[in-house]
Amino acid sequence: MPGQTPPTGAPRPLKMAALSRHQPFTFLLEPDAGARAALAETLGISQVRKLRFSGELIPEGRGDWLLRADLGATVVQPCVVTLAPVTTRIDQTVTRRYLARWQEPEVGSETEMPEDDTVEPLPELLDLAGVMAEALALALPDYPRVAGANLGEAVYTEPGVEPLTEEKIHPFAGLAGLAGLKGKGTE
Repeated sequence: MPGQTPPTGAPRPLKMAALSRHQPFTFLLEPDAGARAALAETLGISQVRKLRFSGELIPEGRGDWLLRADLGATVVQPCVVTLAPVTTRIDQTVTRRYLARWQEPEVGSETEMPEDDTVEPLPELLDLAGVMAEALALALPDYPRVAGANLGEAVYTEPGVEPLTEEKIHPFAGLAGLAGLKGKGTE
């Protein structure tokens, strides 16, 4: 890819005003094992096995920038049911638009969410490692589960009282038993 490329690893934040407005700025981040372990701890997950963030910053108009990148990661999280390790592969395209003439939404009794959630104000310094970490955090599964893990049903009641189960709550739960008796009726 044409353009300027910082070294791999954990780069320093980019001074946006120093970037050339005539060509895209390409980048590649592949954090080492120590940086991945620190990121896993920050995200509250077990492990970040692999992580790659590559793309480019493309100048747009007089002062805006478009970040287009590919995020690839293999992460390990505990299962929400069994706590067994769950490995997930993440492959996503990340898009951010940094606008020089950003206008902060008016704060009032009702504030609507903007239609384009990729738009942000143009920072003086852009932390690509921070963008990568944020994109990874948003891509993580909320409730990772190992295959076949079920929560089951917890039933609590006072001694001597019949527990109220999901099956008994549904008014037509007993009809399933009647359907089986239909063929065996009295003759």
